Amino acid sequence: MLIIAAIAIILLVGIDQAIKIWAVAELKPVGEMEFLQIGSLDIMHLTYLENTGSAFGSLAGHRWLLLTVTIIGAAACIYILIRHARQKPFLFWSLVLVIGGALGNMYDRIFRGGAVVDYLDVQLFDFAIFNFADCCVCIGTAMLFIYILFFMDKEKKSAAEQEGTDAQA
Repeated sequence: MLIIAAIAIILLVGIDQAIKIWAVAELKPVGEMEFLQIGSLDIMHLTYLENTGSAFGSLAGHRWLLLTVTIIGAAACIYILIRHARQKPFLFWSLVLVIGGALGNMYDRIFRGGAVVDYLDVQLFDFAIFNFADCCVCIGTAMLFIYILFFMDKEKKSAAEQEGTDAQA
């Protein structure tokens, strides 16, 4: 399972970086282009932005703090993945998404002068410009919360019941 995790994480980082390479080469010169429109409804644009902060631009300019937090968070996710997620597919994939997204943005912070390339710009409502790696982190984190809220206690109860059954046998 760890080989599958490593391959999936590498693929996620690769997809993220490929899109960002395209954004730097094609989107940066024009700044913005329409992307998703249905009839007269403008849904999403591609807008080039170099974000030196974290979510919504918070902590802008604190590159080393953001790198440190990312390294600690990714390391914790990797530890949980190795120790606890092998037989728990929902937890496994949530951690793979978080790690892949974190490493994609961490790569930018290291090799793009501390700035993360963002390009997805929702037009339906006022929202921050984000990228594929951000999507991975957010979806993975949402899945992790779902796992904690709905599956973790059931697994603990099931394990406790199994121990009780084993003790009686």
